[in-house]
Amino acid sequence: MAESTTKAVAAAITKLLRPMVMFLLRNGVPYQTFADIAKRVYVDLATEKFDIPGRKPSKSRVAILTGLSRREVLRVKRLPPQDDLGALDRINRAARVVSGWVVDRRFSDASGQPTDLPFEGGNVSFLQLVKLYSGDAPARAVLDELTRVGVVERTPDGWIRLLERSYIPKAGEIDKIAMLGSDPSDLFSTIDHNIRHPEAPFFQRKVTYDNLPSEALPELKELAGEQSQALLERVDRWMSARDRDVNPRVTGTGRKRAVVGIYYWQEDYKGEGER
Repeated sequence: MAESTTKAVAAAITKLLRPMVMFLLRNGVPYQTFADIAKRVYVDLATEKFDIPGRKPSKSRVAILTGLSRREVLRVKRLPPQDDLGALDRINRAARVVSGWVVDRRFSDASGQPTDLPFEGGNVSFLQLVKLYSGDAPARAVLDELTRVGVVERTPDGWIRLLERSYIPKAGEIDKIAMLGSDPSDLFSTIDHNIRHPEAPFFQRKVTYDNLPSEALPELKELAGEQSQALLERVDRWMSARDRDVNPRVTGTGRKRAVVGIYYWQEDYKGEGER
C-alpha cells in the first residue's frame, strides 16, 4: 500500500473511531475488550475471506495476514462469539410487520393511513398481518415486542393501533445497540464497494452545510423526516412487492439483500483542526 493511501486510511479510520470510542466509553467498555473484539474480527475475516482455494486455512497464514502471533490467533479463536442474533432477528421481524402495516393497502383506511386492527378475525387483523410479513413468528410475541418499544398501543375497545410508521424503539436499549451494529455496517460496506468498484458504484449521497442558524434546524429536521419517510415508504412498497418472503409468487434466481437507508445529523460546527 502506498504511503499516501496508508495515511488516508489512517485518517479515515481515526475519524470513524471517534464516535465509536465515545460510545464505548459511555457504556463502560474498556480498551482491552474492544481490542479482543477487533482481533476476533480480524481473525474471522482472514480465515473466511482470504483463504487459498483448495487449502485449509492455517494459523500461520492468519497470523501473517493479521500481524498477530499464532498463539494469539489461537487464543482469539477460543473467545466466545459476540453476535446478538436474537436482537437482530427480533428487530427485522418487527420492522417487517410495521412496514407491511404502513404500505399494504389492505391494512389502511380510506385515506391511506394504517388502520386500527383487531388481534384476530378475518383477513384484516393483526394476526393476518404478522402471517404475511413475519413468517412463522407468534403474533402474540410480535405484539408484545411492538408494545414494549412503544410502536403500538391497545385502544380502549381492545383494538391495536400503530403509533409509529417505522420501527425505531423508544425503549429497549439492547435493540438500539443492535441497530448500531447493523446500520453503520451497511453504510461502511457501501463506501468500501464504491472504492473498490468505481465502475459500478452503489448510490451514496448526502447534503451538508456548515453555517446554518440554530433557528433553521427544527424546520430542517421536520422536512428531512417527512420527505425521507415518504421516500422510504415508496421504496418499501416496491421492494415488498418483489420480496419472495412477502410474495411467494415472485420468480427469479439467487437470493439478494438490498438496503436503502437515510439518516439525519446535526452538531455545532468545529473549524479545521478543532476537536
